[in-house]
Amino acid sequence: MDLDKLTWTREPADYTIGKGQIEITTEPGTDLWQRTYYHFRNDNAPVLQMETEEKYFSFVVKTDFSGSHHRFDQCGIVMYLDSENWLKASVEYENEYFQHLGSVVTNHGYSDWATTEIAADVKTMWYRLSRREDDYCIECSKDGRHFSQMRVCHMWEGAGPIRFGIYACSPEDSSFRAVFSDFAITECAWKAHDGQLPDNLSQSDKTPSSKRRWGL
Repeated sequence: MDLDKLTWTREPADYTIGKGQIEITTEPGTDLWQRTYYHFRNDNAPVLQMETEEKYFSFVVKTDFSGSHHRFDQCGIVMYLDSENWLKASVEYENEYFQHLGSVVTNHGYSDWATTEIAADVKTMWYRLSRREDDYCIECSKDGRHFSQMRVCHMWEGAGPIRFGIYACSPEDSSFRAVFSDFAITECAWKAHDGQLPDNLSQSDKTPSSKRRWGL
């Protein structure tokens, strides 16, 4: 993955982009959240992304959050379209005993939060974001090889060109160094459901689109 294709939506004061690794030092009071339950709207976390029109692909990255130490410190993957349409996945620090591994999906200005508790001694996590047109799958892995599904979701504004990448933030009075590495873009690892037509098969004539293009 070419890191030079990544651009900032919001650029943090302190970061480094090296060969295959990105470090972001979070700033206090930064977050992404819209309305639901808390009623407040936070939209100031730094977001570093690339743009694509590709309809089927997977994006993988490793996160190291060894420095997180305050409630809600977090770093992970993001697909930020605009302030009211985005998704993210991360581990959020809670206390010395446990953390929250979770994801947020925000459609038309309302966020949800799906989480599970994990041990506080987990300090790294891989994520894989997969796209199938306007549907998305978020997975996580402790070793970068074996991924477990976190959620499947639909993005109402996610059918056209999208932007995806990484983010890091500290919603409360905190700061830590988030490290991202092992970036990769692959063919879509989230395969068609059993009984679903393959990605390149036309609904109208059931002839593979690649064969139609070449007159086969």
